[in-house]
Amino acid sequence: MKDALFHLDPIEGVGLQAQVREMLVSAILSRRLQPGEVVPSSRAMADQLSVSRNTVTLAYQALVADGYLESRNRSGYYVGMDAPVSSAVGGMHLETPADASDTATWNRRFRRSFSDLDRIAKPLNWREFAYPFVYGQADPTLFNHSDWRDCARQALGLRNFEAMAGDKGEADDPLLVDYIRARTLPRRGVMVTTEQILVTMGAQNALFLLAELFCAQGVRVAIEDPCYPDFRNTLTMLGADIVLIPVDDHGMVIDDRLRNVDVVFVTPSHQAPTTATMPLARRRDLLAAAERYNFIIIEDDYDFELGFLQKPAPALKSLDKSDRVIYVGSFSKSLFPGLRLGYVAAPEPVIAQARALRFLMLRHPPGYAQRTAAYFLALGHHDALINRLRNALAQRREVMERALDLVGLTDARAPQFGGASFWIEAPSSIDTAVLAERLRDRGVLIEAGAPFFAQKRSSRHMRLGYSSIKSEKIAAGIDIICEEIKGFC
Repeated sequence: MKDALFHLDPIEGVGLQAQVREMLVSAILSRRLQPGEVVPSSRAMADQLSVSRNTVTLAYQALVADGYLESRNRSGYYVGMDAPVSSAVGGMHLETPADASDTATWNRRFRRSFSDLDRIAKPLNWREFAYPFVYGQADPTLFNHSDWRDCARQALGLRNFEAMAGDKGEADDPLLVDYIRARTLPRRGVMVTTEQILVTMGAQNALFLLAELFCAQGVRVAIEDPCYPDFRNTLTMLGADIVLIPVDDHGMVIDDRLRNVDVVFVTPSHQAPTTATMPLARRRDLLAAAERYNFIIIEDDYDFELGFLQKPAPALKSLDKSDRVIYVGSFSKSLFPGLRLGYVAAPEPVIAQARALRFLMLRHPPGYAQRTAAYFLALGHHDALINRLRNALAQRREVMERALDLVGLTDARAPQFGGASFWIEAPSSIDTAVLAERLRDRGVLIEAGAPFFAQKRSSRHMRLGYSSIKSEKIAAGIDIICEEIKGFC
């Protein structure tokens, strides 16, 4: 037995049977186990790994089914003679380049640099921090895993397999598209046909497709300032002329700065990141300006399900009488961010072009994710989840509002929506990027405000999310933030 080959490195969230399989697959693909070579008996392997024999037996049987192992009567298990092999083996040796100037060579070949763009950084290990005031992460205690698992099993069933696993080309899952058309969009007053809907890999993918279609070099695009930085970075990459429009307590300001623009990007229901809500009168003013100045509008209606402070205002798209508004929505926030599931509702010519462009980028989004989500939505699990989220977020917001008031920190905008975050304005002497670094050392995560602004400068603003922190932790975390702020003064 090659004892050194067989050991498990525990992986959080991965079962022992899956770890046994991964260990053996890795050894076979790398040819550390050769075709025809005997594999330890299930009893011997179980003793070696300190796991149950049944765990090993089930892993072996799965590997036999996949062709990695062969079971020989009264003889045991062997590596399959036709087992897959990694393309990285077979005499290939990977060596570190001796010449460090290779880095400079590659840098000269890049058409443009993306790594130095301002981005919102979320540490992968945010759960390890005692006070994670991060935005956009899911609370697993609020998600019904068994419901999702049941929907996933249903999506994998024989009846669904062809529809879910096939190469659909430019098409989307009809069950999901029909749910969006008949249930999701009507809640925002948006009535469209199935031909006017495109499913995307989250709202960010939707915005990237639309930017590629409408925002080439020389096109004047009006965006909010502050705003969602990834869309601003996309516009910069495409060479668009960016027109910065300030945000007040009612969202994007509507004035003559919109006179000569071609496209307006706006988050009216829940401005990113300030959380300001655009009132109905201003929405009508924006649509009137679009008619008067002949521009189109990209409406990002993210998080609309999570409003709980007031009755939601109608979507811009629902008020649009001349097909100038392109609507972008997402399930990634209300389900979980790793799902990457969004959609676009727009006139058919726009959807046709966006679908063709998406085909060039990724052919089609994963059918398994679409079909699983379709069942989760259609069976009412999503609505139940939204109710749990609203109740939990409302309770956490109340706790956080009291904690902020006690230490003298206030929301920079009048709260109307709810959602999952506060936009805080610290004293003028504070650079929240520096504050964020200091707070990390004390187990507190915040989002500094600078990346949301177009001008590269320090910022006294910060976004504090409460979707990922328990209510009982909020007050102590806010106290630490206040202590660090006082340390600047």
